[in-house]
Amino acid sequence: MDVKRSLVPDIVNLQAFECAARHQNFSRAAEELNLTQSAVSRQIAELEQQTGVQLFERIRRRVILSDAGRRLLSDVRDLLVRSERLMIGAVASGQMKGSLRIATLPTFGAKWLVPRLKSFISQHPDIAITVESRSKPFSFSEDSFDLAIHFGQSAWAGGVTAFLCNETVLPTTSPALAERIACGEIDFLHTAPLLHLTTRPKLWSDWSQCWAQPLENAYAGLRFDQFSMLTAAAISGLGVALLPTYLIEDELQAGVLVPVLDAPMSTENAYYVVRPEEKRTNQIADLFQQWLLSQVSQNQPG
Repeated sequence: MDVKRSLVPDIVNLQAFECAARHQNFSRAAEELNLTQSAVSRQIAELEQQTGVQLFERIRRRVILSDAGRRLLSDVRDLLVRSERLMIGAVASGQMKGSLRIATLPTFGAKWLVPRLKSFISQHPDIAITVESRSKPFSFSEDSFDLAIHFGQSAWAGGVTAFLCNETVLPTTSPALAERIACGEIDFLHTAPLLHLTTRPKLWSDWSQCWAQPLENAYAGLRFDQFSMLTAAAISGLGVALLPTYLIEDELQAGVLVPVLDAPMSTENAYYVVRPEEKRTNQIADLFQQWLLSQVSQNQPG
């Protein structure tokens, strides 16, 4: 698709617009940008001419965003932030042998990937690495990642997937609640309080079928939308949670979480490394993928 260059905005004009919108004053925007007020006015006028809409309403000495200006502002701010990140990344990678931009699930990144990343950096200190969190699949054509770590099925539009590892969940809770269950004070299978992740509402039901242990309370109990809160609830003794083993390595080792039963379950989804089709020959991404696989073979996260 051809791009009409007349519609490609001048980044300087966008900066002037964002700054004036933030201050609601052209003079203050000029001071921040180290320009004259007339220069800021001219840049915004050029942007208004280019878009064909009035971006500000002039009221006495103040300028107030018009409806069209408010609709444009959030996209302009996003573009400016992305542009700045692009340049910072270019400067950082320019001093290195290469660069790698990685997308990962937030919890997987924080609990499994980042603690192990020092190993890769020590082997490849001349590679500039950027790690960003993404909770859902995205378009590689819009987000220029070199590699993504995905949980789900082995399908990604515009991406080439490679199996990384399965996920295993384990029923865990605080030592105090586990002791009450072990002593028979609480019947785990029928009366223990269960904790749930809102995005996986059938997990306890699946676990009960896997182990042929009917749970009358499979859907009862507190619900949380983040693994971090679910883990905190289990540590606090609010109930028993089915948690991925990769997520609770440190907590199990520290003893703040303990298994209630030696009854793990592999979930139907798995972790995959995803590469954009147009970057499948990226040698740095190859190195990182091989390193990921080696880490999994040493200590598979779930």
